[in-house]
Amino acid sequence: MNRRDFVKQTALSASLIPFWDFSNNIFTLPETDKLEINIFSKQLQFLDYYSLGEIAAEIGFAGVDLTVRPKGHVLPENVRTDLPKAMEAIRKSGSNCKMITTVIESVNNPIDVAILESASAANIPYYRPNWFKYKDGLSMEDSLLSYQKNIKKLGELNKKLGLIGCYQNHAGIDVGSSFWEIKKILETVDPAYFGVQYDVRHSMVEGGNSWINGLKLLHQNIKTIVLKDFKWGKVNGKWEAINVPIGEGMVDFNSYFKLLKGYKVKPLVSLHLEYDLGGAEKGDRTLSVDKKVVFDAMKRDLTEVQRLWQKA
Repeated sequence: MNRRDFVKQTALSASLIPFWDFSNNIFTLPETDKLEINIFSKQLQFLDYYSLGEIAAEIGFAGVDLTVRPKGHVLPENVRTDLPKAMEAIRKSGSNCKMITTVIESVNNPIDVAILESASAANIPYYRPNWFKYKDGLSMEDSLLSYQKNIKKLGELNKKLGLIGCYQNHAGIDVGSSFWEIKKILETVDPAYFGVQYDVRHSMVEGGNSWINGLKLLHQNIKTIVLKDFKWGKVNGKWEAINVPIGEGMVDFNSYFKLLKGYKVKPLVSLHLEYDLGGAEKGDRTLSVDKKVVFDAMKRDLTEVQRLWQKA
């Protein structure tokens, strides 16, 4: 598929965090040895568009995965006016945006169509849609067939607009916790225009040791990936998957990255920081910690991901 090339802007601001030292050999690796990692803007919703791009560029991210959804950086109902403003500010700051996270579900929803048309006009090729829920009154099989039709129609619109939809696998009871559910809903769509946003954290929560089979099943459909880490622990006496910084949890990044390399899959990355960061992890616009806590966490996780990728 032909897509417009993105021009990487390299101007960096010295005003936002001038006290930081970015000298670290992980950032001097040849570009071919590095993943193209974007920061999920949910963790930075306390920043305006320009500051969002500025901090991403300062730290070393390739760009941002912008939230275009309720309570996000761009509200869906304002997408036609606000997404162009966001993109202009992000690019002027020295960063970029090749992916957005949305709650898109259907071509029959005018706001969903407006988001897709706006993304196309802004040269943003990838988007994550909403997670589908099983429908009351329908069997699980019929629900999947219904969503299969939704995705096929989205894929047809994607083809016209030059976009790629990426359905995220996610732990829980919605459609997509099972790898086979995703395989089913993608059966009839053109794979060039709709695929998977593969989330290894959720894969290992749901798949246990069988996540390897899930990756084998879906690797040809992977368009983008999400990176984050977790460990099991008790919260108020109940076992839960607790989010932790990259490399401090149970995600077997070494095996995962080796498998990706074996499959020759090196997709665009969205890095999520969903452990305690004073509310930033929940998308809060007012934090209970200094912003530097969030920025330090971003740099730490980015560095660790690139180290693990190089090592695998």
